[in-house]
Amino acid sequence: MEKNELSFRYALEKKSPRLGQGGITRGASVNDFPASIGIAGVSMRLEPGGMRELHWHANAAEWGYVVTGSIRTTLIQPDGTASIDNFGPGDVWYFPRGFGHSLQATGDSECHFILIFDNGNFSEDHTFSVTDFIASVPPAIVAQNLGISEADVAKLPHKEAYFALGVNPDESSSVAAPRSWPELTSIHRYPLHAQQPRIIPGGGTQRVVTAKEFPISKTMTGSLVELQPGGLREMHWHPNADEWQYYLSGKAEMTVFLAEATAVTEQFEAGDVGYVPMGAGHYIKNTGTEVCRILIGFNNGNYEAIELSEWLAGNPEDVLITNFGIDAELAAKLPKAKLFIKPEKE
Repeated sequence: MEKNELSFRYALEKKSPRLGQGGITRGASVNDFPASIGIAGVSMRLEPGGMRELHWHANAAEWGYVVTGSIRTTLIQPDGTASIDNFGPGDVWYFPRGFGHSLQATGDSECHFILIFDNGNFSEDHTFSVTDFIASVPPAIVAQNLGISEADVAKLPHKEAYFALGVNPDESSSVAAPRSWPELTSIHRYPLHAQQPRIIPGGGTQRVVTAKEFPISKTMTGSLVELQPGGLREMHWHPNADEWQYYLSGKAEMTVFLAEATAVTEQFEAGDVGYVPMGAGHYIKNTGTEVCRILIGFNNGNYEAIELSEWLAGNPEDVLITNFGIDAELAAKLPKAKLFIKPEKE
C-alpha cells in the first residue's frame, strides 16, 4: 500500500461488536486499521456485574482508561502478589504483559472503558482466558491441579466464557474494596483526572501520565487533551513513540505528514480512532462547536514531543530568513516561544 493510500482514521464505534453475557467489545488491531502498526485499541462496555473473565495477554501490556461508570480489577504478578483496585471515570490502569487480570463493572450503571495495547498485532480475540485454559486440558489434570473431583470439573465451563455476568459487587462493599482506606494511587492505578492540567487560556488543556508519575507503566504514556472550539494542537511530532487517539467528544481535523510532499488530512468525530506513526508531523484542530476531548496513548513510558513553534523560536532570525527566503520583518513575526495549543482568536 502506498503511503498516500493509508488512512489514519478508523471508525471504531461503528464496527460490529463482539457480544456476550454482561459485555460488549470492539477492537482495532493492525489487521483492521493498517496504519496502526505499533498500537492496538479496544472499546469495551460492561453492564453492572458484567466481567471480562480472568485472562492474560502474551504479546502486549494493557493501559486502560475509564470513560464512564466504575470497575474493579484483580491482578496476579509473577512473584505471587495479588492486587484488587477500584476505578472511576478518568482513572488509569496498567498491566504488564503476561500478568493475569480480570475486569468487572461495579455500581449501578454501565462501565465504558478504553484499552490501549503497545503492540499493533494485538487482538482482544486472541488472549489467554482461564476458562479456555481449563477446558483445553484433560479433566483428570484439572481435578488433580484444583483438588476437586472430575464430577466437579464437569460443572466448569467447557469452552471460553470471555464475558460473564454475576452478582454486582457494589464498589462500597468489602467484596469490591478490601482496603478500609484505599490509596489515591496504587501500583496499578493512577487518577489522571485528579492531576492538575496544563492550561492554555482559550485553547485547551493537557494531562499526561508517564512512567515518572506511574512507575509500573514502563512501556506506555497516556494523555488527555481538551481543545476549545477552534483550538489547534500545534504542528509537532513525537520522536520516541507512535500515537493512538480515541475521540471522546467533539469534532476535529488532523493532518499526518509523512515526508516527500505526502500528507493525509482526515476528519474525526466521537468514537473514532486516530493514529500517527513515530516521528510523523501532525496537528489536531477542533472543527466543531463544543470541546473536543481526545484520549491519547503512546507506546513509550517517556513522553517526548517537538513543537514547531519552539523549534523555530530556538533558531537565530538569520537562519529563518535564509531557510524560508523571507525578509527580517516576517521573520520577526514568527513564534518566539512554544505555543503548544493555539486558540483560534486571542
